[in-house]
Amino acid sequence: MRRILLTTLAAMLVLGAASGCAKKSENHDETAMTEESGHGAHGGHEDSHGDEEAGVQTKAGWTFSSTAPAAGSKTGITIQVTDEAGKPVTKFDINHEKEMHLIVVSKDLSTFNHIHPEHKGDGKFEVSTVFPSAGEYKLIADYMPAGGGAVSQSSWVTIAGDDAKEAAIEPDRTLTKTVDGVTATLSFGHLMADMELDLKFQLTDAKTKQPITDLEPYLGAVGHVVILSADTEQYLHVHPVDEKAQGPEAAFKTTFPKSGLYKIWGQFQRGGQTFVVPFTVNVP
Repeated sequence: MRRILLTTLAAMLVLGAASGCAKKSENHDETAMTEESGHGAHGGHEDSHGDEEAGVQTKAGWTFSSTAPAAGSKTGITIQVTDEAGKPVTKFDINHEKEMHLIVVSKDLSTFNHIHPEHKGDGKFEVSTVFPSAGEYKLIADYMPAGGGAVSQSSWVTIAGDDAKEAAIEPDRTLTKTVDGVTATLSFGHLMADMELDLKFQLTDAKTKQPITDLEPYLGAVGHVVILSADTEQYLHVHPVDEKAQGPEAAFKTTFPKSGLYKIWGQFQRGGQTFVVPFTVNVP
């Protein structure tokens, strides 16, 4: 009888340890950027990503100039960055010529904007923008508190106006597009989730068919790439391998966190004009 009790106790201890390991593994595999509900004009939320390793914890509070932001009208956006104690973060490192980058994307990923709020002091950033149509938009703020790592924080806002149908998010049949007189072809070393890969844009002049070699620095680099999954849960802001390149190739390295549909926006500058080339891909 004693041997049976000892055997049972040992089995229970093993099961308890296994359960604890499973919970620890689940926490480790959580998506870096988590979402909370934050819909409505003042329904902002905070979620941070990327600053934990540096030991600097920050959060962002979002407010808008109107209680009901409307499509086609200028909307003011205020982002207040604070530390764990709720005190304003006063100093930020410059990241590609700016203290903050703000990505604005519609829920169906059809609208994209990359703007730069101005730091008014004491961790308060302000910017105005026009939302082109009604619906839900995700706002993603990138910044680096002084001495800390890169941080991404996001919020949702609902824009009032005539009901607009959401466009279906579907992969492009071809990875060649012409935008603002530039023909861009996107290629990958090997497209697969959870693996670092090369992401390359080949750029040619749409009229002359000649390779482009006169790209200008955009925010201090040959270009920038923003990537968002179809469910908006996975966000990547990618910088080039060779920042001083001028074309015809602009090369990047990135890792898609998991399989699924992703939209990719390549941002470049030529002749003083910025142009954006979007592609939607299905990552195995």
